[in-house]
Amino acid sequence: MAQTLERLTRRTDTMQSIRGIVRTMKTMSAINAAPYEQAAEAIDAWRDIVLDGLHAFLHCNGPLKHRTVDDPQRVLIVMGSDHGLCGNYNELLAREVVRQPDVGRAQVICVGAQMQDALGGEGVTPVTTLLPPANADGLIRLASQLVTRLDTVRAEAGQGALAADLVYTQRGAHGLQSPVTQALLPLDPDMLDALAQRPWVSRSLPQHTLPAPDLLAGLVRNLVFATLYRAAAEALVTENAARLARMQQAEQSVDENLEDLKAETRSVRQSEITTELLDVIVGFEALKGRDRRKKRNRAASR
Repeated sequence: MAQTLERLTRRTDTMQSIRGIVRTMKTMSAINAAPYEQAAEAIDAWRDIVLDGLHAFLHCNGPLKHRTVDDPQRVLIVMGSDHGLCGNYNELLAREVVRQPDVGRAQVICVGAQMQDALGGEGVTPVTTLLPPANADGLIRLASQLVTRLDTVRAEAGQGALAADLVYTQRGAHGLQSPVTQALLPLDPDMLDALAQRPWVSRSLPQHTLPAPDLLAGLVRNLVFATLYRAAAEALVTENAARLARMQQAEQSVDENLEDLKAETRSVRQSEITTELLDVIVGFEALKGRDRRKKRNRAASR
């Protein structure tokens, strides 16, 4: 019985240590999500500025002609997790990737080594795998690498067009997360038409000194950068939210196990106390019986 109580005590201590780790991970997830959320809000403001610049360009040069290409070079950029403890985050993204049309012909750019493993489980082999950001400052590095990679693919495609899509996880209603696919290139024709038709409300007319092709290329590059940056920030916010939810579930499970262990420990301790009391009573009764026998023997000898 003593060994059982000792074992229960060790298990309780282990569960309390695990609870401390889970609580720390939960706190870190909540803290880590805040800088990425702030970065997402900041890049939204920058993206609005780029769109204003594109609006001014279209006002000066007129609407862009939309070119249709029958067989563009497809690129899929998948924003996964590389830190774990967030459930089936990568597996859901991998299933979203295989649902894309012509995924077998697309060049898949993967963010995260664990995301690469999840894609391999679905039979998809990325052409390159990039490291996810370790902090909010790393978002610039990741977005720049992706823009450079897209420039390389476009140069390799030659005169052919480039069709790039983003696959990442975003927050939904009631704290849920879901994988989404967002078109990256070519730019949305409806958005461009809406910008071209929007009236210019300033009293000063826009003008530019750069050649129109160079200015347009710079605006598109910055818009792509902002979109990639925003998607990476949103994916990391969602990842930390998923990890926070898993840690909350783990904390609840640990608390339930601790309650069971404490109840079992109390029961075992009560059994030990009862056994010890019975031993004392039995010993006391034995001593009383021995004293009575001695008295009877002394009385008989007289």
